[in-house]
This record gives sequence, structure tokens and C-alpha cells, in this order.
Amino acid sequence: MENRNVKRPPRGPHGMNMTSEKPNNFKQAMSDLIKYCKPYYIAIIISTVLATVGSICSIIGPNKLSDMADEITKGLMGKMDFNTIKSIALLLLILYITSVIFNYINGFIMATVTNKFTKRLRNDISIKINKLPLKYFDKNSYGDTLSRVTNDVDTIGQTMNNSVGMLVSSITLFLGSVLMMFITNWIMALTAIASTIIGFVLMFIILSKSQKYFTQQQEELGNINGHIEEMYSGHNVVRVYNGVRESNKKFDEINDRLYNSARKSQFISGMMQPIMMFIGNFGYLAVCIVGAMVVIKGKTTIGSIVAFMVYVRLFTNPLSTIAQSATQFQSTAAASERAFEFLNEEEMIDESNKKKKLSKSKIKGNIEFKNVKFGYEPDKTIIKDFSAKVKSGQKIAIVGPTGAGKTTMVNLLMKFYDINEGDIIIDGVSIKELTREQIHELFIMVLQDTWLFNGTIKENIVYNKENVSDKEVVDACKTVGIDHFIRTMPHGYDSVISDSESISVGQKQLITIARGMIKDAPFLILDEATSSVDTRTEETVQKAMDKLTKGRTSFIIAHRLSTIKNADLILVMKDGNIIEQGNHKQLLNKKGFYADLYNSQFEKTM
Repeated sequence: MENRNVKRPPRGPHGMNMTSEKPNNFKQAMSDLIKYCKPYYIAIIISTVLATVGSICSIIGPNKLSDMADEITKGLMGKMDFNTIKSIALLLLILYITSVIFNYINGFIMATVTNKFTKRLRNDISIKINKLPLKYFDKNSYGDTLSRVTNDVDTIGQTMNNSVGMLVSSITLFLGSVLMMFITNWIMALTAIASTIIGFVLMFIILSKSQKYFTQQQEELGNINGHIEEMYSGHNVVRVYNGVRESNKKFDEINDRLYNSARKSQFISGMMQPIMMFIGNFGYLAVCIVGAMVVIKGKTTIGSIVAFMVYVRLFTNPLSTIAQSATQFQSTAAASERAFEFLNEEEMIDESNKKKKLSKSKIKGNIEFKNVKFGYEPDKTIIKDFSAKVKSGQKIAIVGPTGAGKTTMVNLLMKFYDINEGDIIIDGVSIKELTREQIHELFIMVLQDTWLFNGTIKENIVYNKENVSDKEVVDACKTVGIDHFIRTMPHGYDSVISDSESISVGQKQLITIARGMIKDAPFLILDEATSSVDTRTEETVQKAMDKLTKGRTSFIIAHRLSTIKNADLILVMKDGNIIEQGNHKQLLNKKGFYADLYNSQFEKTM
């Protein structure tokens, strides 16, 4: 998270300067997309040239077809010149084969560019995710973020693959066919163009009204993904609280909005093809009528009529393709808006200039909080004036009512958020001089919500640490008391953990503690690590945590005060301040806030 006092324009991936404001229209969204395509300009230009040449070959074809028709017409009235017809036919074959080859190469290049583009965009979004402050994920659902990585990127990729090359070919065919029609006969050319003006008018009217539906469709797609992700992850809670009806109601509301926006956008998209088909057929009819009149007057030939029929097809088909591409580009603009909005999000401050390091092997383990002030919002201070000194090897418990700022202090210590005022010092070095990665290397963190990924038990335990032997893994599991359970699994330490795997919350917690053992860092944070387990399991987990805290400076956040009786120092927090501190016995003797909190939990046994 960037310091609130430092203002800088957001930067996109690979240092690309992105617009600081959210793209809010087709022009801005497509501008950002074009800028992002800069590494592929050469390939796109080559593809464009090939598409253009291929289209030119198709345009020349009808002209030669006209010559062939005229030669055949002459032959019907006299001697047939087969050599000339053969030469024209051979030239036509060469032109059409060249067109096919060039269009194939164009398609291959665009497919390659598209896949490289989408790969890069997904990679940049993935990198961006790791640069975003936690406040972004506090305000946005995971499902919406996932939709940007998948649906929006796929939409952009499909348009690039299907529409860019076709659009270039269609524009070339359109312009070329117009030119050739005027060269062939200007009267029939004006007739064909006049018959398609209505198509242009309808197309532009429709496009001007339809962009909002494509934007809404992409937004609602993100909303429905976010809702499904939330309901799936909390499926048991939804069931227990009979929230299925409410969940379905909300889903139906989002789904209805998605249906309406998708129906309107796809209806508009679908209108283009039949409109342009009608205009094309109308153009055929007009050209035939006018052409017949021109032939009767002797101002053109039958061959020209044949060529014109092909030119009308070459003229109207591109219009249909251009119209279809225009609707696809509207979807792409909406998807680009969301993708680049994400890439333009404010990042955590760059720390590449920070070279200070603390060696895990040489660190003493002292931490000092000096007049720390912090608020998630500028005008709402949560931590008001926090100061405390923690000595090496001490076990520090942080207690207090919900909302007192306990977890917030840990987030600041881990540099998940930057403090507004004051400082946190580790072994005489301010965390402001250390990178987040350096700080994270110094800490083991065991949270209330266990996280295990889809992999083997061993892979979960040695997560992100290299050169860990099997003996070290087994020793860590024996230390926390989970070795026996693991060996009862079908494949022991190589058993794969999945969402459907029947592993209790306590067993998952013990695996995360074993992971902490393997990491072997000098500092430890336990954030209500036993709050989700039963009393008997809590005792097992507590013993494992006691072994994990041995020789480490430890911070323990706990609501169950029975788990922190043996803490060297207990910090009692309320409303963002330390109101009491001391060991368990000293705080009970004070008969203050801690004593009341403790007695409220154990009044029946004291």
C-alpha cells in the first residue's frame, strides 16, 4: 500500500504509462488497448499487409472474370478464343490461390499474436494482483477479479483473433470494390452505393445506442461470478442459516440484469447480419435492373454485369463483416475498460531502492512500536498511539474486545499496510527501510483460517521453501503430533489434499503449524489460531504451538484467555490503545479491564 502522503500516477505493467483516469468510453478503452499492443505492432502490420494483398487479389478477380465473360460472349457469336480464356482462367486461379495463402498466413500470425497478447495480459494482471494493497481486496469481490482475468481477457483475445484481420480484409475489399465498380461503370456503381446508404445509417444508429449494453453485460458477468464465488465458499453457512432462498433471490436479480443486458447486446449484434443481407440482396436487384437498362443502351457489356454482381457481393459482405466486427469491438471495449481499470489500480509503493537486510541467522528478535498511528481511511484513526517494546524470545499476547485493533497491529507489523505516523523497529532497523519480502521472510504466520492448496501433504508443508529433506518434514510433523495421522492416509505424506478431502479443521491447523516449523523464521504470529477448533483439539494445537514458539519472539492474538496464561507480556488493547500491560498474574492483581475480561470467561470456575 502506498503511503498516503505520497502521490504518484499509477503505472501499468512493464513500466507502461497508463491513464490515471478510468476509461469510460469506447474511444478511451480502445486507445488503452492499442497502446498495450505496442510489442506486436510489427506482426500486426505484416498481418495487415498480407490481408490487404489477399483482398486486392480478390478484387482483381471479378475484373478478369468480366474479360472471360466477354470472351465467351464473343465466342458464342463467332470463333471461341480458348487460349485467351485459358490464360484468363489461369490468372484467376493464381489470384485466388494467392489470396487464400495470404489470408491463411494472416490468420496464423493473428492467432499467434492473440495468444501472446492474452498470455501477457493475464501475466500482467497476475503480477498486478501481488502489487495491490489489501484495501483493494477489502472493497472488491474475488469473483469480480477472477472475471477480469478470465472472461474479460478472453473477450479481448477472441476479438483480436476473429475481428482484426477480418476487419482489415473487409475494409480493403470494401474500398477496392467501390473503386473497381466506378472504373467498370459509374452509373451502376452509384446505384449499388445508393442502395446501401440505408444500411450505413441503420448501422451507425444501432452502434451509437448499443455500447452501454455491452459494458453492462461485462459488469454483470463480474457481479454474478463474485456472487457465485461467495456463495460457494460459504455454502455450509448458507445452508445452516437457511439462506438458500435469499441467495437464489440475489442470484436471480443479478442473472436477470445479465440476461437483459446480454439479450439487448446480442439482439443488436444479431440485427447486423440480416440487415446487411437485406441491403446486399437489394443491391443485387438494383444493379440487375439498372445494368439491364445500361446494356440495352449499349453503354456496357454482359461481362461488366457479371463482374458487377461479384463486386456487389464483395461490397456488401464486407459491410456485414464490418458491422459484426463493430459489435464485437464494443464488447472488447467494455472488457478492455475493466481489464485496464484493474491494471491502473493504485499499487503499493515500489521498494526496489531499499537494500537494507536482516539475516535470519543473526537476528536477535527485538521489536519496538513507537507511537504508531493508523487508519484504514484517512479520517478514521483506529490505532491512535500504540507504543510497546518486545524483547527477544518473549511471548507477547495481544488481547482485547472485537475491533480493538489487535489484527490491525499484526497487519502493520507484517507491512500489509503502511502506518500513518510513528514507526516499528526490528533489531534497531525501521520497517520503512526494509522491503515487504524481507519482513515476510522473518515471520511465521499461523492464522485462524487455514489455507491448504490442492497438492500433497508434503507439498503443503514445504510450501515455497527449497531443499527440504523428507526427514525434516517428518520431524516437524512428529513435533506437532500429526505424523501418525498422516501415515494413516492412503499415500502417507504423498496423499493429495483437495476440497473434498476429509480433513478436520484441527488437522489442517496442525499441518500449517508444521509448515511454520519448516520455515524456521525468528518471529512468529498466531492470530486466533485455535478459535475454530474444539477444546480437546485446542489442547493438541496449543501444545504444537508451544513447541513452535520455543526460541522465537512470538505474537499471539487470542480471544480464549486460557491459551495465553504463560505469556511473558500481555498487551490489553481497547479502541486502538494499550490500556494495560503485564503478565497474567500482574494483570489479574490490578483488577482492571483484563481481570474483568478474564473473569467473564471463567466466572463459573473461579
